[in-house]
Amino acid sequence: MSLHLTNTLTKKKEPFKPIREGEVKIYCCGVTVYDLCHLGHARSYIVWDILRRFLIWQGYKVTFVQNFTDIDDKILERAEKEKCSMDDVSERNIKAFYDDMDALGILKPDRMPRATKCLDSIRNLIIELEAKGVAYSVDGDVYFSVMKHSGYGKLSRRDLSEQQKNADGRVADAEAARKKHPFDFALWKRAKKGEPSFSSPWSQGRPGWHIECSAMVQAELGESIDIHLGGADLIFPHHENEIAQSEAATGKKLARYWLHNGMVNVGGQKMSKSLGNFTTIRALLQQGISPMTLRLFILQANYRKPLDFTRESLQSASIGWKRLNKALNLGILYSQELGWQINEYVQNYNAQDFEQIVGKSYHEIYQRFTAMMNDDLNTSGALAALFEIARPLKTLANQMEVSKDVYTNKEDLEELYLRWKALSILSGVLGLTPENINNTSQEIRIEDGEEIQYAIEARKNAKTKGDFATADKIRRDLESKGIKLVDKPGGITEWIR
Repeated sequence: MSLHLTNTLTKKKEPFKPIREGEVKIYCCGVTVYDLCHLGHARSYIVWDILRRFLIWQGYKVTFVQNFTDIDDKILERAEKEKCSMDDVSERNIKAFYDDMDALGILKPDRMPRATKCLDSIRNLIIELEAKGVAYSVDGDVYFSVMKHSGYGKLSRRDLSEQQKNADGRVADAEAARKKHPFDFALWKRAKKGEPSFSSPWSQGRPGWHIECSAMVQAELGESIDIHLGGADLIFPHHENEIAQSEAATGKKLARYWLHNGMVNVGGQKMSKSLGNFTTIRALLQQGISPMTLRLFILQANYRKPLDFTRESLQSASIGWKRLNKALNLGILYSQELGWQINEYVQNYNAQDFEQIVGKSYHEIYQRFTAMMNDDLNTSGALAALFEIARPLKTLANQMEVSKDVYTNKEDLEELYLRWKALSILSGVLGLTPENINNTSQEIRIEDGEEIQYAIEARKNAKTKGDFATADKIRRDLESKGIKLVDKPGGITEWIR
């Protein structure tokens, strides 16, 4: 099965076929840089990072462009509140964005244009739309005439005539009175007194939000691209308006495939700043949530469906990641003891390299993993394949924590080595990279009964060797985590919470 993606434009799951064979051009709507990124942003950019990684894994040459919206009402409001410039707000949050994305292991886009750096392209596109008769200016503002574009509403399935009827009787504001149709939208806005502004043929002002992306797509990737990405909340009006502007100007389809990720819910409600129920990426990481736990949490759900954020679900993802991480760390921490020749961490390979590196032993699991990813990025199914590969490796890692003397024959160790390489390579496709873990039994983290039992075995082993200081430290560490050990006759040790 080839890669199939659910196209919002057609509402169907379709086979992916790029405009030019072997090459993929992708545009992802970026952040408006007035504040720190939240969990909703993490979900969106992790999901699209996976898409990009999988396309590269399949051998495509991918050009990935993501923008910054660095002029907007929200940025101006924040600057006024903080008594600083618009640039101060933007620069601070752009730096924070890079820091957060790096922490989450998200590949840097090939290019990240800013709206304020693309003003010539924006103005030229508006001039072109005016010349084609689909835009008009009023008192220094410029609007797009939705009724002049026959395809308007095709992405969001909105009927303009029905919406016009539903809008009848509403109180019109000053802007609405200037429009020819209530759903016409701004391409250029005349600046209010004291606002930052830029010159144009119409007024000192600034561009509308929608025209920024149309201009940046065209400047960076050309008139038509393969995939356009964003959150489901951007379908209307942002992406609908993008299509209208771009296609009215060029007469060509803006994007072959439109992909949208679902929203993040907290307590059954959409996460949003207005409701005050949002959590920033930075806050989660500072609370001790590991970046890979966050990535695993997000990949457990279908990217198009709503994602329910709860502490319980995050804790469950944390336990799952610690198990997978232990298996990934096996070859890094114990390669010498196991006799594995590992020169570097083996993640950065393409699909065609897999059997050459791992052999045919894991062909079936490779096929299953690939089939899951080809099925509209079924990451939960792909994760299931990873956990299946990881199980024996985690068992071996647990044994190594207790004793470096592993009684496993050479053939089994060779098979486990291939298994570890398979796990490492396929994990890399999902951007799951090993995080540092403490390779001492004294620092075992308490996750479940199995982990506690291995700590008890490590303590018993230390006592046998006469290393009572280590044995006492293991006991104290367990007690600090709420686990009390009870030594009984016959060398038996029980534990209670």
